[in-house]
Amino acid sequence: MKQVTIHEAKTQLSRLIQAAAGGEEVIISRGPKPVARLVPIGEVRGKRQPGSMRGVLALGPEFFEPLPAEELAGWE
Repeated sequence: MKQVTIHEAKTQLSRLIQAAAGGEEVIISRGPKPVARLVPIGEVRGKRQPGSMRGVLALGPEFFEPLPAEELAGWE
């Protein structure tokens, strides 16, 4: 974990982003007090596609039947 001041963060932003992208956590402080944390956001996933789970999940006919009275009472 690296800690830098706001001034250092302004002058070294590209390097700090590269460090965070590599998995390092960077703490940005105002004087001795930490005020922000720069961390990697993880893997960015692609755009969601409708129907992409077709064939993977299956709902049986019991899914569409009414709930039993005792279970339904728990929702009221």
